[in-house]
Amino acid sequence: MIIRKLYVDEKPPEKLLLLADPSQRLVDEYLKRGECFVAEEEEQIIGVYVFLPTRPETVELINIAVMENQQGKGIGKQLVNHALHIAKKKGFKTIEIGTGNSSITQLALYQKCGFRITGVDIDYFVRHYSEKIFENNIQCRDMIRLSQDLKVEKVNIIKR
Repeated sequence: MIIRKLYVDEKPPEKLLLLADPSQRLVDEYLKRGECFVAEEEEQIIGVYVFLPTRPETVELINIAVMENQQGKGIGKQLVNHALHIAKKKGFKTIEIGTGNSSITQLALYQKCGFRITGVDIDYFVRHYSEKIFENNIQCRDMIRLSQDLKVEKVNIIKR
């Protein structure tokens, strides 16, 4: 599997993006402002995420999705780790991520990858989505916000 930036002339994998966020309007907004990365295996896109700078030295990792038949194989974790690597490489100091209160698997994944819960946006999904969203038989109402401070890797310069 390779993870790469979406080519300039390549159409974003909308079906996958809508799997992570059912709002076409919000997905379109993310894509205009962010960078889209895809996980590819045997020339088929099986995963995606969008990398969105939000404030100076801060980037948000949004819209992480893996094809349903590929879930549970560690691809999501590889996408998150790739995003962490790219964020460090670009010099960001903080990376943020948000997910629904009902996204139990995602909450566990993000915490295993070093993210810490920093806040809750009460009724975010009620305010921003016209239809109710359910996952794990729980209504998705609140946005759980997580972040991670990035330690920029220092390069030792050896003078001869």
